Amino acid sequence: MAEYDVIIRNGTLYDGSGSPPKYVDIAIKDGIICKLKAHISDDAEQFIEANGKIITPGFIDVHTHYDGQATWDSHLNPSANLGTTTVVMGNCGVGFAPCKPEDHETLIELMEGVEEIPGSAMDEGLPWTWESFPEFLDTLADRERDIDIAVLYPHGPLRVFVMGERAVNREAATPDDIASMQALLSEGVTAGAVGFSTSRTLVHRSKNGELIPTYKAATHELKALGKVLSGDKGHVFQLISDWEDPQDEFSILEDTCQATGAKGTFTLLQLDSQPDLWKQQLQLIEQAQDRGLDIRGQVLSRPVGMMMGLPSSMNPFYRRPTYLNLEDLPWEERLEHLKDPETKKKILQEENISPHIFVRIFNKLHDKMYPLEDPIEYLPKAEKSVAAQAAAVGQQPESWLYDYFLGNNGNNLIYIPAANYSDQIPELLGHPYTVAALGDGGAHVGSICDTSANLYVLTKWVKEIGAFNLSQGIHMLTQQPAELYSLKDRGLIAEGMKADINVIDIDALALKTPHIVNDLPAGGKRFLQHALGLETTLVSGTVTYRHGSATGALPGKLIRGHQADPRVNQAD
Repeated sequence: MAEYDVIIRNGTLYDGSGSPPKYVDIAIKDGIICKLKAHISDDAEQFIEANGKIITPGFIDVHTHYDGQATWDSHLNPSANLGTTTVVMGNCGVGFAPCKPEDHETLIELMEGVEEIPGSAMDEGLPWTWESFPEFLDTLADRERDIDIAVLYPHGPLRVFVMGERAVNREAATPDDIASMQALLSEGVTAGAVGFSTSRTLVHRSKNGELIPTYKAATHELKALGKVLSGDKGHVFQLISDWEDPQDEFSILEDTCQATGAKGTFTLLQLDSQPDLWKQQLQLIEQAQDRGLDIRGQVLSRPVGMMMGLPSSMNPFYRRPTYLNLEDLPWEERLEHLKDPETKKKILQEENISPHIFVRIFNKLHDKMYPLEDPIEYLPKAEKSVAAQAAAVGQQPESWLYDYFLGNNGNNLIYIPAANYSDQIPELLGHPYTVAALGDGGAHVGSICDTSANLYVLTKWVKEIGAFNLSQGIHMLTQQPAELYSLKDRGLIAEGMKADINVIDIDALALKTPHIVNDLPAGGKRFLQHALGLETTLVSGTVTYRHGSATGALPGKLIRGHQADPRVNQAD
């Protein structure tokens, strides 16, 4: 019998710590890294040749929304096929547990509105084999999948479970309500939730356009819930906010961390409407860290990029009456109608009826829209905008855009860098108290595909620009996010650690342009993305992807709570 299950040979190891690379072989047994040595001559069941390739820990994405997909799908793409081996879901206060049967539709509409997952897919796909949060975790644990998942306890379902219609109407929680929420949250973190999440932003709305149940929930309510968390158990309080009163918002995380030792984290983006907010937020973080409070900003390695067109879930015309009358027609017939000059004239004269907030904001901002290139350019130049190209041919931007959408048999798309379109991205990524995140895997499935933002750190900021060296870039995607969530058994390639590993042809590494597929339950559409250069991905020592294609192996597990450093346990 072979001594090891897998030996990876002749690769250049970037171990995730940020240290310079090493040239070692890696031996794996029972899902654990057992030996690192310049040359391992022992026998193994499987050898992976990594000559000319780099070896890294599997990527860790702490901001995803696979809460629904993880209950019906064993392959958590578009994350697993892009080198991610662990995700944290339940972010932004939305999810599906706890939930009483009569509130199923409320939570579906909340998730559909906030995270743009088709309601029909959730109606068909969600098994609803739970009511309590621990039962939800048990459902997740029972399903085999290709990567590991950890779950935050979301504020929205918790509030609806306790307060019912009063939560939907955003009424103030009573002391009894708060006590009940505290008890349920305590039950949830005991069962394995890695922390608590909430949202306080106007951008997050239910399907019907109403503000979400957690919007402007009283600060004292959130601080009371934060007291349930425990730093000793590695809990994290995750927050997204509009930061109308930055000090008050930040105090929610500060007071939680001060009282419990838990960590805090929040969405930190450069916004055109608040161009200096990110500087103030970094200053608040630095001051908190100086006082021993571990609060970190989550930053995206590129703009928050929406893609719109006829095939996607929304576009600037999609809720105009004449356009709506055509949406159930077969594709070719629909295109013929849209090409008719009279149809175009009618649509251009109309306004959208109850559009998604993304369309409400960007519908007329043609200088922020860019024809989607292949390969996609995430930081496009101003002269390539829809406004600029329309002006160059003497056409109104909206008319030019309408015609552009009809090109390529109706498959042309535009890209809208909606936020974080900034020269400060390297500064945000390189700050000692930020974490690369916000890929939103599983969410905004028909308009955003930012899960590849982890690879963009490597393709753009390491390879193309040289803002960071490869050791730094790998550290940002592995050990750094693992430490935030106290997942101390991964994010680092060392003896005794979990064998979550990527083998990458770094010279060939490149992102392909996202594409639409109709593979959600009920035929729902979503964007997927692939990359060149990802040779092999292993989860717990089992090969799950080769060249971006699934092997069919499903070694992924539910992570319950923080994970101890196995090397410390061995030493004890």
